[in-house]
Amino acid sequence: MDLNLSGKLAVVTGASVGIGRAVATRLAAEGAQLIVIARREHLLRELADEIAAAGFARPQVLPLDLYDRASPDKVLQAVTARNAVVDILINDAGGSRPLPIDAPDDAWDESFAINFTALRKLTQTLMPMMLAQRWGRIVNITGSTEPSGVNAANAAKAAVHAWAKGLSRRIGAQQVTINSITPGRIHSEQMDVRLFPTKESQEAFARENIPMGYFGEPADVANLVAFLCSDQARYITGQRVCVDGGLHRAVV
Repeated sequence: MDLNLSGKLAVVTGASVGIGRAVATRLAAEGAQLIVIARREHLLRELADEIAAAGFARPQVLPLDLYDRASPDKVLQAVTARNAVVDILINDAGGSRPLPIDAPDDAWDESFAINFTALRKLTQTLMPMMLAQRWGRIVNITGSTEPSGVNAANAAKAAVHAWAKGLSRRIGAQQVTINSITPGRIHSEQMDVRLFPTKESQEAFARENIPMGYFGEPADVANLVAFLCSDQARYITGQRVCVDGGLHRAVV
């Protein structure tokens, strides 16, 4: 299937590892031009080298911490310097924030700043380009709404879902779509190093909780992202889609 993404300019945050990296690689393979964003510049440069070595357009590397409130303007400046317009925005930056039940306000504020506010501000900075050209795709990589404990990131991601749903109703007439993807247990730095560091722990969790019986790969999410960015998905907006092998039990 030709997704007709050749020449589109895509901004991908959280692109240094895991899902963000896989999304950048997949969009590059579809012919998109990329600006890749993350804090770790050396990993972004490795990604750019890999994409170029595969024969695709070398991404522009933009090392930024989106927790910095000046970051959205820096992204806009990078786009303007290219004399370009953003067609696609992938919001993947963020991180889990498990907290005690009596966590102080600053811990909650920090999580909402990176998992909701930074995403919202970057979207609001780049979205006018999409509205002006009457075409755009925004995809948020979010998280579970079935938290197993107190995690500020779960609350922030739920805010993303509500915000994105409301926004979809305001921008749909300009042919700009916004959707959210909830990954399940996907092989990543967080899953394979912090949460499930052994093959045995992964297999045990999958056996008990995942109907398909195994952890997913970042490419499983990237494939859906690429589709949602295409004209083939023109009538899909305001949705939250789980890529989880059947892990989540709630009806979306």
